[in-house]
Amino acid sequence: LSWAPRPGLAPDSAAALLASGPEGEMLWLDVAHRPGWAPWVRLMGRYLLPPCKQRWHTCAAFLPQGQLLVCGDRRGSLLLFPCSSSSGWAAECTSIANGDTDLISEDSSSELELSCLSHKGALPLEPPLFVLFGLHGKTGVTSVTCHKGYIYSTGRDGVYRQLRLQDQQLEVLRKHRPCKGLQWIEQLRFTPDGDLLVLGFHADNFVVWSSRTGENLHCIPCGGGHRSWSYCSSPSAEVFAFIKSGDVMLYCHEAEPCEQQVLLASLHGREITCVRRLGAVEVPGQAALNVLVTGSEDTTACVLVLSEHSRAAVPLARLSDHISSVRTLALAGPTGPGDEGFGEEGLSVLLFSAGGRAQIECYRLLCAGDPASESAVGCQVIHVASHRLDEHWERKKNRHKLIKMDPETRYMSLSVVPKTTTKQLPTLWKFLAAACSDGSVRIFGLLEAARKLVLVAESFHHQRCVLKVEAFLHTGTGGERHLLCSAATDGSIAFWDITSPITDAVNALHQAEGEMQPLALGAPLLTVMAHSCGVNSLHVSETPEGPYLVASGSDDGSIHVCLLEVALGRGKVAARTCLQVLERVSRPCAHAAHVTGIRVLRPDLLLSASVDQRLTLW
Repeated sequence: LSWAPRPGLAPDSAAALLASGPEGEMLWLDVAHRPGWAPWVRLMGRYLLPPCKQRWHTCAAFLPQGQLLVCGDRRGSLLLFPCSSSSGWAAECTSIANGDTDLISEDSSSELELSCLSHKGALPLEPPLFVLFGLHGKTGVTSVTCHKGYIYSTGRDGVYRQLRLQDQQLEVLRKHRPCKGLQWIEQLRFTPDGDLLVLGFHADNFVVWSSRTGENLHCIPCGGGHRSWSYCSSPSAEVFAFIKSGDVMLYCHEAEPCEQQVLLASLHGREITCVRRLGAVEVPGQAALNVLVTGSEDTTACVLVLSEHSRAAVPLARLSDHISSVRTLALAGPTGPGDEGFGEEGLSVLLFSAGGRAQIECYRLLCAGDPASESAVGCQVIHVASHRLDEHWERKKNRHKLIKMDPETRYMSLSVVPKTTTKQLPTLWKFLAAACSDGSVRIFGLLEAARKLVLVAESFHHQRCVLKVEAFLHTGTGGERHLLCSAATDGSIAFWDITSPITDAVNALHQAEGEMQPLALGAPLLTVMAHSCGVNSLHVSETPEGPYLVASGSDDGSIHVCLLEVALGRGKVAARTCLQVLERVSRPCAHAAHVTGIRVLRPDLLLSASVDQRLTLW
């Protein structure tokens, strides 16, 4: 049994009661009540839950948009049902609640209660319109909540998810993991001041966790989650009641003025490893605000807005899907006219994040001005896809008896392959290059509409940890070529032509419907020994004359710049790419420590950053 408030009706006078019975049948009963009178019950619908071992629902909510009912079941699935109730019944409930007793008497009330179930065969048994099977694992869904047009579900898998309704289907936007150890999440409460409270059980304690401050507001020893409990809060007090060893226990906490003041809000708990600028958002009455994203060793990425006027950085969203450190970020630029499905206002960017445990996550970030919020900018995060090299390992049986090959592969750098400006390669796939600690250069393909991220090509040419990759597009008289340069710990920089592997990958993906075995990248066209040790920074910039400036910085504090010419020759089958280094220069002791960043600002200006705390313009 579970209660669900009905939209448009006062919760203290009418509600919906959902009851699960044998063979997966769930009944929807509307109950109207008034003090001093017996409740009035009416059977509104019959639904069929999907087959599973424990076939009953655990929670339900009516969606404000459309006549739909969303339910969570014991198998961890979310189910969407139609609920077309008549407007006359809503008026009838309102009349009863307002005291119109002509519709109901004490005698007719009991007759209705008995007859509403005896005639349930007159109503059809409706299957779900849409099913998200096992969304919260096998431990079940604990609550479903609607707030500001979005649907939130919680479960005993330690995460809560944000969803939206699209064409009578539930689309998962992202998942949140509140804090470590809180594996049993029961409910979400949205406070009037904009905070989100997560209610759950951590070991033997009931916990109220604040998503705004990132801390536990209450921790009450109650014995754990396998008990009946209730929590209620008001501006003056908070009350938690529960049953323990047959006794009803009551915990009450009166509101106290907060003496703790946050002097400076933290962005991350550990070292920030990377930062990228998404773009600027126009806000009426203010200067344009810069939107940045940072990655950290605390396993999160943070989207924040930076005001040049106040010099304040305000976090907008925190991405917590990584299980290890976030080492690198890459952006596929703002939405252009060719991209479909995104709004005309604001900023729309595709974000890739990667790091430890060979894990890549992909998000669509939608940023727009929001004068009502504290930061004046609102950010909607949609989780698009993820990829892990050892996903097949997680599905293996008896894997505890086997030895895992290279379990600590890390992604050191990411670079988005630029889109072609012609119709030479018409495809919806986007491609991403990755530098890996296991000595490989890998190419991934993303199909955003299908939410697929696939490994399409790789090469182990370097035979040592690859630290940096940079992809660029060459346009010449012979057409367009996708080029890639990669740098490793031995100080070498390799240049690749990845046009053919990408074309072959697109054809294979179309034929195999998004699944394929990785192709071979082949051998690089040119290798330059630029440094004596690892290359920590790399940038490629095209000059107005045509050649490319390739700048790099190393662990030994040196800076290397070379002028690269790209020419297209004639081959037996297709055009052949020829690379030639026209000129090169090296500055051995440019910095006193590792050169961690380098950027060609224009053909005669170079910017470098180092662990020696200097930012140098050359």
